[in-house]
Amino acid sequence: MTVGSTGRDQSLQSLERGIAVIQIFSNERPSLTLSEVARLTGITRATARRILLTLEKLGYVRSDERLFSLTPRVLTLGWAYLSSLNLWEIAQPFMEQLVEKTEESCSAATLDLPEIVYVARVPTRRIMAISLSVGSRLPAHATSMGHVLLADLPADELESYLATEARERFTDQTLTDATELRAELENVRRQGWSFVDEELEIGLRSIAAPIAGHSGRAIAALNVSAAASRVSIDEFHERLRPALLETTSVISSSLRSAPPHTGNGSRL
Repeated sequence: MTVGSTGRDQSLQSLERGIAVIQIFSNERPSLTLSEVARLTGITRATARRILLTLEKLGYVRSDERLFSLTPRVLTLGWAYLSSLNLWEIAQPFMEQLVEKTEESCSAATLDLPEIVYVARVPTRRIMAISLSVGSRLPAHATSMGHVLLADLPADELESYLATEARERFTDQTLTDATELRAELENVRRQGWSFVDEELEIGLRSIAAPIAGHSGRAIAALNVSAAASRVSIDEFHERLRPALLETTSVISSSLRSAPPHTGNGSRL
């Protein structure tokens, strides 16, 4: 590698491939053979074998000589991020209070285009059609937290997303057209919250607002979600929205007053 190489040239291909291997495991593919790993990642069997053996040596993968699967140690990668974000520690008690007050589930998520990633969640005992937990991913364009986080993007990043990302239509309510979505995001930016009515799934409504860090920019979004059959649109705005906005304001103030997390380079 020579000085002055491009950012792409300076990347470690072996690291990229290792991360790609970890990411192909999922709920639908909890265990994979060497051949399947090679095929799904587009790398050779020899390279896949070296990566899997390295991950196994480090404790992130286990095998029974034929099938490979992830170990719980992979969770430490996610917890390292959550720890550096310093969000869960501060937000948890306020989220719990919000759930107690509203009797509805509350979640926090960050943006990883084109999706949002759940970084904290306090569920209720009610049964919802969508089962979510920390680490779950949902499309940003069809969720209230996604709208909040997209609305806070710099203009060039937002335009790039609108111009290049394909957006799936989940229901008749889902906003997929770039012009319509841009207009909605401008509205979200202006009012400071987003209400989504059955855009991701029929029967599911949610309302979200940003959590701001030291910089004043949204580092995450917080939402309250409920079944449309149980909570009307009027109730969302009259009862849930004020409680949500009060909670995000308190969390944001707490984050700004807390000393920045410097150990892991957090940018709160």
